[in-house]
Amino acid sequence: MVFNKFSSTAVAALALLSSFAEAAPTPFQLQKRALKFNYGGEKVRGVNLGGWFVLEPWITPSIFEAAPGNVVDEYTLCQTLGKSEAYNRLSNHWNTWITEDDFKQIQRAGMNHVRIPIGYWSVSPLNGDPYVQGAYDKLGQALDWAQNANLKPSAPGSQNGFDNSGRLGPISWGQGDTVKQTHTALNKIRDDHASHPAVAAIELLNEPMGPVVGTGTVKQFYMDGWGDLENSNVAITFHDAFEGVTSWNDWGSGMWSLLLDTHHYEIFDSGSLQMSPAQHVGTACGFGSQMASNNKWTISGEWTGAQTDCAKWLNGRGKGARYDGTFPGSSYIGSCDGKYTGTVAGLSSDDKRNIQHFIEAQLDAFEKAQGWIFWTWKTEGAPEWDMQALLAGGLFPNPVTNRNLPGQC
Repeated sequence: MVFNKFSSTAVAALALLSSFAEAAPTPFQLQKRALKFNYGGEKVRGVNLGGWFVLEPWITPSIFEAAPGNVVDEYTLCQTLGKSEAYNRLSNHWNTWITEDDFKQIQRAGMNHVRIPIGYWSVSPLNGDPYVQGAYDKLGQALDWAQNANLKPSAPGSQNGFDNSGRLGPISWGQGDTVKQTHTALNKIRDDHASHPAVAAIELLNEPMGPVVGTGTVKQFYMDGWGDLENSNVAITFHDAFEGVTSWNDWGSGMWSLLLDTHHYEIFDSGSLQMSPAQHVGTACGFGSQMASNNKWTISGEWTGAQTDCAKWLNGRGKGARYDGTFPGSSYIGSCDGKYTGTVAGLSSDDKRNIQHFIEAQLDAFEKAQGWIFWTWKTEGAPEWDMQALLAGGLFPNPVTNRNLPGQC
């Protein structure tokens, strides 16, 4: 079994292009307005800027190590430290984790999109939330650092229950007025940024847990959100809601400029973790074929070079890994030595070879459809996930259109 599970809650993607091209619709893709990126005609190639505006303990463990042990996400960080101290720490992080030079590096590597997680609390805060604001202003600056953008708002509560939704715990999206508040945040992003020359697409909601929230709730939200954006010249992006990448072909009749986002990870269940490197490659190639069979533009908006869940705190602060049996309810498969933290240079030669094969297979697989956005640009010590370090270490092709291992799919 392959989980497409991992993500940050609210996400924006910026396409780094020097000029705009009208999208040429495929025979099955409705389009009413000229878009700012040639979806369906040009491959999406990009990277997520994870851990910048929505904290994740595994991406920046130092922020959490400097906080009490009860701090497991951005919500508890702000709640525990108080607004003044939380703002001091977070504003410093916002100003230093990603800079304009990162955008330049990404562009030099041949990518055309950047995806940026940002929480609803930064866009349209709710009364009583402990979160602090300021990230949304920085996002506005990021739009001026890029040339096409895909902005994805978060939802109040949690639509998936992961720490990357800003708050670890029960899934509360869909209850009370959370859906209404999501529309409020979405519409503010539309009003503030949809006309920006850098904004190429807006995603309605990142990773709603359809099987828990209810597919009907998600589909109704998507239809209403599409209505909010139908008069904007952006691609209207929606996540597959963990219902399967091929499950949306019969949905969306009469709706134009739809872009389906699916997330592909092969590390969050025992079956995937027991696969051999060759099986990981074969599974990725097969998933790319599924993506290409869709009747909507389809990208893999999150994926990784990792074949284990060994990165420190990947499953939550203080939690271990399924791979070595230290995660509750798991059984030992192999050792995480050398995989929890460190650098690309510190990986074993076997790990380097396997990661390189896996990355290039996924590049080929996802480009059978409309493309990909890697998770994530940088980390403090998770080399399999760190695109900046993988590029520098030669495990990710540079430029990203190169292939050292062609023909795997």
